[in-house]
Amino acid sequence: MTHVEDELTSQPECWSRAAAEAAHHSGALPPPGERVAIVGCGTSYFMAQAVAALREGAGQGETDAFAASEFPHGRSYDRIVALTRSGTTTEVLDLLGQVKGRTRTTALTADPATPVTDAADEVVVLDFADERSVVQTRFATTALTLLRAHLGLHTEEVVEDARTALATPLPEGLVGCTQFTFLGRGWTVGLANEAGLKMREASLAWTEAYPAMEYRHGPISVTTRGTATWMLGEAPEGLAAQVRETGGQWVPGTLDPLAELVRVQRLAVAVAAARGLDPDRPRHLTRSVILARP
Repeated sequence: MTHVEDELTSQPECWSRAAAEAAHHSGALPPPGERVAIVGCGTSYFMAQAVAALREGAGQGETDAFAASEFPHGRSYDRIVALTRSGTTTEVLDLLGQVKGRTRTTALTADPATPVTDAADEVVVLDFADERSVVQTRFATTALTLLRAHLGLHTEEVVEDARTALATPLPEGLVGCTQFTFLGRGWTVGLANEAGLKMREASLAWTEAYPAMEYRHGPISVTTRGTATWMLGEAPEGLAAQVRETGGQWVPGTLDPLAELVRVQRLAVAVAAARGLDPDRPRHLTRSVILARP
């Protein structure tokens, strides 16, 4: 079993623990009414997109998501929440350093013995969800679960759906597909982006991700026999039929969208195995991007 497989199968337990600890961390997390920016890089950026949509949709305050390198310094926020598994990512640390003393900051990390502990005003440590793998799975979804629970949007049904995602077979024929498109709506657009990234990282697959309603505006043109379109969450009316008319495979989201992401993680590992790739050694990637100073 690869590190990725071992770590992704532990997600139900990690999510339950994060949800149970959410109240303990409430003082470090944004209260209702704050204007918040959530930042990250790669997978963490896509989790930030999901959390921002959830928080604003829950009426808890204006919430934006940015790649850490693209933060708009001309905007004013009450708090910046940084998601960083390693605690060493250069863009995140640079941003926290630039706003220190001006904007309150909270970091969610897996390793407290890293520079982010000094860079952020508040630190939430999810060390039980740390990973050996380069390809993120459980840390990202556990951080999202903690924040989802903080918003009052987590239930144990999500954990049960994750167990179902791990125990049931993947849809027949998916591993042999040549191209994958992931779709989301609202908070699940971030999950769709992350699903595409997982497939690219672990299996070098051709993947795309879009808001579901945008899929008709061009992207559907590449859908044909041998391609798959996977919906994370509820699909717009008529879209499944349109995809099937192209000859492509439609994969409906039948579980909680976060549990659907677990199914995608499993698919990424399965496609990697079918292609003779090692998902623990993704091409050109390292566990943390640390940029050399000039």
